[in-house]
Amino acid sequence: MKILALAIFLNSIFYMPITAQERLPIIPPQQYNEEQKLAAEEFLEARNVPVFGPFEPLMHSPNVMNQARSMGDYLRYKSALGNTLSELVILITAREWTQDYEWFVHYPIALKAGIDADIADAIAEGRRPTDMSDDQEIVYNFSMELHRNKRVSDQTYRRTQERFGNKGVVDLTGINAYYTLLAMQMNIAQYQVPEDAQKLPRFPD
Repeated sequence: MKILALAIFLNSIFYMPITAQERLPIIPPQQYNEEQKLAAEEFLEARNVPVFGPFEPLMHSPNVMNQARSMGDYLRYKSALGNTLSELVILITAREWTQDYEWFVHYPIALKAGIDADIADAIAEGRRPTDMSDDQEIVYNFSMELHRNKRVSDQTYRRTQERFGNKGVVDLTGINAYYTLLAMQMNIAQYQVPEDAQKLPRFPD
């Protein structure tokens, strides 16, 4: 009985569930080390806001955080696709990774940028949207194949390249990859959305 009790006790120590607050917890700015302070200053200078959202768990590796921020400065705001199609890609990525915070932030931004609510809602529900424009359909097909097949077909590639050029293909791939990186980090950290935020539907594995 003593051995069993000891086993149960050790199991409770080493296999206790980790709460969201314990996974890559948010570091208060007053506790930043010198490297983190420098990264936070560079972030503020580039974005005109303090470190927020997906960049908070990344602050545990401040160089990765700032490299990610720098890539995002281009891919979100200056890519060859333009803002509207970029937001469509971000919604697709958030859905494919079931990343609530990414969706919570970008859903209203996507609507404001010109993505129809029916299209966004279909993506949230795991359905192929109807009534997409030609450009939206090209971006949707490319992104979905990339996420689900880990590659794109020759037909999808050719159509994308003919419409957006080689730069567009690279940028489209980059947006999918960049927001996948952020989704991965937030999923690992169990980064939380506000209590009143609507979460993405969960699908069976």
